[in-house]
Amino acid sequence: MDRIYMDNAATTAIAPEALSVMLPCFGLTYGNASSIHATGREARQKMEDARRTVAACLGAKANEIYFTSGGSESDNWAIKGAAFANKKKGNHIITSQIEHHAVLHTCEWLEKQGFEVTYLPVDEYGLINPEDVEKAITDQTILISIMAANNEIGTIEPIAEIGKIAKAHKVLFHCDAVQAVGAIPVDVNDWNVDLLSLSGHKFHGPKGVGALYIRTGAKVETFMHGGAQERGRRATTENVPGIVGLAAALYKACSNMEENACKMMMLRDKLINGILEKIPHTRLNGHPFKRLPGNVNVSVRFVEGEALLLRLDLAGISASSGSACTSGSLDPSHVLLAIGLPHEIAHGSLRLSLADTNTEEEVEEVLRVLPEIVTTLRDMSPLYELYLEEEKAK
Repeated sequence: MDRIYMDNAATTAIAPEALSVMLPCFGLTYGNASSIHATGREARQKMEDARRTVAACLGAKANEIYFTSGGSESDNWAIKGAAFANKKKGNHIITSQIEHHAVLHTCEWLEKQGFEVTYLPVDEYGLINPEDVEKAITDQTILISIMAANNEIGTIEPIAEIGKIAKAHKVLFHCDAVQAVGAIPVDVNDWNVDLLSLSGHKFHGPKGVGALYIRTGAKVETFMHGGAQERGRRATTENVPGIVGLAAALYKACSNMEENACKMMMLRDKLINGILEKIPHTRLNGHPFKRLPGNVNVSVRFVEGEALLLRLDLAGISASSGSACTSGSLDPSHVLLAIGLPHEIAHGSLRLSLADTNTEEEVEEVLRVLPEIVTTLRDMSPLYELYLEEEKAK
């Protein structure tokens, strides 16, 4: 069997449809989209067509879509831009403890600039209580930033409910939807979001390109100064190949969303049930059914997550222990700690994230290989040996 790739939450393979529209932009229609000559106008036309496509997929207007370099930039722009544009109104921001670091680190930086941030807790499944959001709002609150779906444990948050609360209190609402866009239905109006971040490489588009939705009338400062690109709000020559690739990938993902979701949920549930049945001392992290179609996150007791990943890699299986952005960190996942897991269990987490390209045969192979690896690692674990001795003594 060929190598099995189950790290699609980190990045996905580019869709053929995306690649096919990108290639001409490198050679035939390579003009600068800001140039007024025919070659530039042709590039701009492709970019504006892509903008309309992205807007349609989100229920937005084309002039509310701004292209960026990816999800992290979109998060930074949304949060910093909203904070500084509205600082005369107040200095309070509300977010959650399980956000992506692109949000958390941005909020931590803003605290150093004099802003106040409330980091809301989550329940054992990683769900945010909308009532907690409302209770946290003060007369100084200028922004709420809550992710649509968690990148590690896959839990889908009650964004529409939170959006109603934000709208009722006239507070700007930003949603990091990087993991959600292309995987579940996203409508900026149904969700009542004012700002929404997405990234192309999460739904089979190219890396290095994303978008930020900014609702008409929302006060958000310019993020990059220089030229007049993106209607004067983000300077730099537009990445036309990336932009058209993102739009093509998103259109395909949204067009086939229901079919793909059904397939991935079937494979996801088979994988979850198989792991929990075949491997003792494991637990599912995240909500059992309010979760992304392709997300599997389990904790395996008495095993280090890094050792598990290395063994899986040697067996030809690509997986992760959480966010790819923190893969170099020795600290346990902040998400797993936030849902109440102790350090030693959080260290043994495994994330298997599926795409529509994965197969049932691949799932069966993982379910064959993984129990053997866990058994081998536990045989070398002094903690597991101690556990067995304690069980015998009972």
